[in-house]
Amino acid sequence: MTDETTMYDIAAIRAQFPALAAGTAHFDGPGGTQTPLPVIEAVTNALVQPLSNRGDGTPGERNADTIVTEARQAMADLLGADPSGIVFGRSATQLAYDFSRTLAKTWSPGDEVVVTRLDHDSNIRPWIQAAAQAGATVRWADFDPATGELTPDDIRAVLSDRTRLVAVTAASNLIGTRPAIAEISRLVHQAGALLYVDGVHYTAHTLVDIERLGSDFFACSPYKFLGPHLGVLAARPALLEPLQPDKLLPSTNAVPERFELGTLPYEFLAGTRAAVDFLAGLGGLGANAERGRRERLASAFAAIEEHEDTLRAQIEKGLSAFEQITIHSRAAERTPTLLLTFDGHSTTDAYRYLAERGVHAPSGSFYALEASRRLDLGDTGGLRVGLAPYNDADDVERLLAGLADFLNS
Repeated sequence: MTDETTMYDIAAIRAQFPALAAGTAHFDGPGGTQTPLPVIEAVTNALVQPLSNRGDGTPGERNADTIVTEARQAMADLLGADPSGIVFGRSATQLAYDFSRTLAKTWSPGDEVVVTRLDHDSNIRPWIQAAAQAGATVRWADFDPATGELTPDDIRAVLSDRTRLVAVTAASNLIGTRPAIAEISRLVHQAGALLYVDGVHYTAHTLVDIERLGSDFFACSPYKFLGPHLGVLAARPALLEPLQPDKLLPSTNAVPERFELGTLPYEFLAGTRAAVDFLAGLGGLGANAERGRRERLASAFAAIEEHEDTLRAQIEKGLSAFEQITIHSRAAERTPTLLLTFDGHSTTDAYRYLAERGVHAPSGSFYALEASRRLDLGDTGGLRVGLAPYNDADDVERLLAGLADFLNS
């Protein structure tokens, strides 16, 4: 790894996050990250400038149009996508519901849809409900609770010539497992089906390349990677063209606007572009105009992964000293997200104990209900410890000290 990709000034990075001044050690990144100043300023600047519906006749119209165009390009650079295939929505859940209803119009009784036990419910329930309305059959792909692995063979086992769509996560928001999406994509496409990938947790930790992954639809949420609260879906424009969502008659039928129902949240799109630019500056290449944004993002994510993996190793080493702790995040390929349970202690009590000491590691199943149940944790789940680009070694020491005090209390 080059010197450029290892230049990761954590103190300078943390100084850009006003929320960290409160003193909390945040391990709640998988549920939503804290926000850096450039993103806050971009949202504010969008609102203090003239702003109107998109057009080219007034400053407000032109500002709105520029914001949308720049946000599409930024997300295309982040995901390795075509900006004409970037769709904005209120959330990844909303986008999954919208696209499940639209795609279900092409399904018939006897068709099959595949969902997995590993996924967040937002990539399960919309497809189950859409399948029921179309008379299609739902087939479940299981994962191994002992290892946390969801393999291509697990997907292969439930594919058939009637499979129309497979919905799978690129990274579990509960235990961090990263399935082999590129290989799964090959199997899905051999079966003649489409692949819808939930990349919400994955995008926060790894540079996405949707062409390499082979996804037909890839969804993510900027608020999981330092941006505002909204959802983004990337697909090939040619794949979107034949799809006809329910929409208002006067609204445009152009792609990707066809799928964006109502006026877009321009200020949040400005913040999304700023979040991508902030991430692009974390890898040692800075704002070097000679380097394209995609190249700077590749450098940045190499540095982010190295930083987060180092902290994850520090956490895992510290946790290994406690016989009472079970770590359920065991897959060979996983994000820096750990799900913990404790012998003789409630994870809800642990969450509250840590919170009183300025350490935020929440407890729950985090909408990954099927995964929590498959792990034999019921609907309660466990204590989730997730890393973000602004975490540091002191955060980790505070976490480990707090857990030690809790288990000894």
